[in-house]
Parts: sequence; structure tokens; C-alpha cells
Amino acid sequence: MSGPFAQNTFIAGPDIIDFSLCFFFHFIYDILTETIINNEVFPMIRVITANEFEVARPTRGITLADVVASVSQIIEDVQKRGDEAVLEYTEKFDGCVLDTMLVSDEEIEVAMHKVGKDFIEIIVRAATNIEVFHQNQIRRDFVVTPGNGIVLGQRILPINRAGLYIPGGTAAYPSSVLMNCIPAKIAGVHEIILATPPLEDGSINPEILAAAKIAGANKIYKAGGAQAIAAMAYGTQSIPRVDKIVGPGNAYVAEAKRQVFGIVGIDMIAGPSDILVIADENADPEFVAADMLSQCEHGEDSIAVLITNSSKLADKVCDEIETQLEILPRGQIARESIDNHGMIIIANSLDQAFSIANELAPEHLEIFLDEPFSYLNKVINAGSVFLGRNTPEAVGDYYAGPNHTIPTSGTAWFSSPLSVDDFIKKSSFAYYSEEALQIAGSDIVNFASKEGFAAHAASVSRRLDRFDDNT
Repeated sequence: MSGPFAQNTFIAGPDIIDFSLCFFFHFIYDILTETIINNEVFPMIRVITANEFEVARPTRGITLADVVASVSQIIEDVQKRGDEAVLEYTEKFDGCVLDTMLVSDEEIEVAMHKVGKDFIEIIVRAATNIEVFHQNQIRRDFVVTPGNGIVLGQRILPINRAGLYIPGGTAAYPSSVLMNCIPAKIAGVHEIILATPPLEDGSINPEILAAAKIAGANKIYKAGGAQAIAAMAYGTQSIPRVDKIVGPGNAYVAEAKRQVFGIVGIDMIAGPSDILVIADENADPEFVAADMLSQCEHGEDSIAVLITNSSKLADKVCDEIETQLEILPRGQIARESIDNHGMIIIANSLDQAFSIANELAPEHLEIFLDEPFSYLNKVINAGSVFLGRNTPEAVGDYYAGPNHTIPTSGTAWFSSPLSVDDFIKKSSFAYYSEEALQIAGSDIVNFASKEGFAAHAASVSRRLDRFDDNT
């Protein structure tokens, strides 16, 4: 095995069971740090058994105490002082002094011109694909009439106001604007507001503004970080209170969403981005390496994994990763990610590869195999699946149509990508005629009595008595 990435290559034995993504990668990181001495890397191949995982398993969902405390202080401050606090934090964290946070129509028009016709057309085509996919998620009201004058049903209602958080900083994400705004629009949300941190000159990345215009955001505010989440959760003099906050962000944004949950709804608490590729000896190592690095450039804590039954492919991918890292503009970020959180697992078979993948529950899963649809039923836990050798994860990030806001940190075990469902409420209704209540009334009275709720029982029995009096 050649190249510094060799330290991150492992053989998966048949005993590897019962581990989650966050457990797994924290444990591997602990192992890797023991193999770097005086900046010299010592290649190794380790067999990691279920027993080793049980001994070393850390706590899921670790949040640094100072992040929790800082976010709590920011939220409290925004609650008390509103706009004044948000503007102060904007100056402190973004280096920008603002008179107003609301983006004007003129600023949006200027941004549209800056972006240019060619990229506007790309955004429109991507938006169309996203809209077509999400239109298929629309739920319908229903009514059932079992008889005897009973009417039962469910109504689908959009939330009134959604708050979209779009990160700034090291990279701008107009794609996230589309992925968050379009499902909300399809759901029928009455007002969609967007918060994103300003640049030092007080402007917003023009691509973000262009995407927001095309996707249909109603208002855009220059606010980022925990202060933006607090402002949307509680409302300020300028920023209205929303019903639900969605969108990705750093550790402070994630923690702020966690703390305001219950005051407002949230989509998820996102962790570092991750990708898992399953490939065999027929895979092109250049493409596999490129796909792994596509996630590594998101951030130094991003995670990239290859599971293969071919040691030859593992060798070639290691070399390719090193070659491609040298020419990536965000190569230093990707280097930190791949060195600390990247790995290759050599499985005994493809069946074992899918078994491990299901335990890891990746955000993005690439099935880099011939006849990929024949393997799709083997996938139980994955946020989004990319099938075949010509469907890199980037296709889904920007263009295909399925949402790219996907559960991270192994939470695909129990959660789903962002969808139209995130922007609706389901409200049920029931109607009983006098005849219906006479038929079912004694059952309901007995049920309530068994649970010790006399008032519940009486609310029915009093009506039954009145019915008897009237006959």
C-alpha cells in the first residue's frame, strides 16, 4: 500500500457488526492519531472486531460545552434585544456593519446581472429538475365514511412561514437555496424567508440571491450563525418569527437549531457531510477517488469511505487520492478530511460490503458496480443512493432532483432527506351522528373508565342519557 492514505486502509472481518457512523469514525480517528509520530506516517492494516467497537464506543452526538454555552448566550441576547443584538453579532463574527438586514429588490436585480445569463439558465434547469421530483411528494386530503353517519378525514395544511438558513463563509451554496426553497413552495408555505451571512462589504453572494429569486423566496435577510437562528425562532423588529427552520450550517448553527427546537420546528441537526462508495475490481480508481474527495472538500470534518472486495482497487484509489489532492483548490481542507476521517475497508464480499454500509447508514451511498439496480434492495439505511459508474454524488448535489439535504452522522437509520413533508402539517377530523354515537357510546364509556378517566366517560354517557330521554 503506497501513499500517506495507506494508514486509513482496513480489512473488515466477519465479526464487524452493530456500529454506527459516528461511533465508527470517532474510534478510527483515535486509532489513526496513534500512528503519526513526528509527522511520519506508518502504514498499517488493522482488523477491527465488534468487541473492539464495544470497548471504544464513545457517546453519540457529542457537542462541545463551549459551543452550547456560547449559543445559549447568543439566543438569550437576541430574545432580549432583537435587531440590536443581531447587528452586533454580525459585526463581531462577519466583520460587517449593517444599517438594515433586509435585502432590497435592487440588490437582487444587481445580483442577477452579476451572475450572468449562462449560470441563470443552469439554475433554472436545476430548479426545474428539483421541482419535478418534489411534485411527486405532494400528499392529498382524504375522507372516509364507514357508515352510520360517521365522517373521518385528514387535511394537509402548509405551515405558515418557513425560515431557510443558507451558510456563507468558506463556500456559497446556491444549490442549498433551491433544495430548501422549492419543496417549501410546492408545499404551499405562505411566506418563505431566507437568512444568510453577509460578506464583509455588506453584500450577499450574488449566486445565492439569484437562486433565491428563481426559487421563490419572499424575503432575504443578512444574518448568519446562531443569531440568525435565534432571530427566526423568536422574531425581532425586522425578522419575523417562523414556524420551522431548515437548512445546513456549522456547529453553532446546528446547536442553535437544537436549542430552539420546540419553540419552532426544525428539519434536522446536521453533522459533517459523508460519502460511502461500494466498488469492485472493475471500478475506475480515478473516478472513485474523485467521488470521495467531492465530500472531503466540504470541510475538515467531512468523511469519505470506500468499501471494496479488491485490494488492488484499494491500492490504486490511495494513489489517485494523493494525485488529485495536489490539484484541488480546496486541497488543504480535503487533506485534513481524508487524513483524519477517510478510510478504505476491504470486505470479504460485496454482501459484507452492503452489510457494513447499512450499519454505517451513510448520507450519500454510491453503488459503483455493474447492474447497480440489482443491488438496490440490499440498501436499508442510506440518505440518498447513487447508482452506477456514471452517477457521481455531485449529480444529486446540484441537478438531478432528489433533495441534497440528507441525514448525516448515521441518522439515516431513522430519518429521511428534506422533502415537501417537512413543510406541511396533517390535521385529522371526525364527525359522529347521533346514531353513530349511540352505537359506539358504551364502548367508549367502558374504554375511558378502564383508564380511570371519569370525565371522559361522562362526556359520552351524558349524551347517551339525553338521547334516551328524547326517545
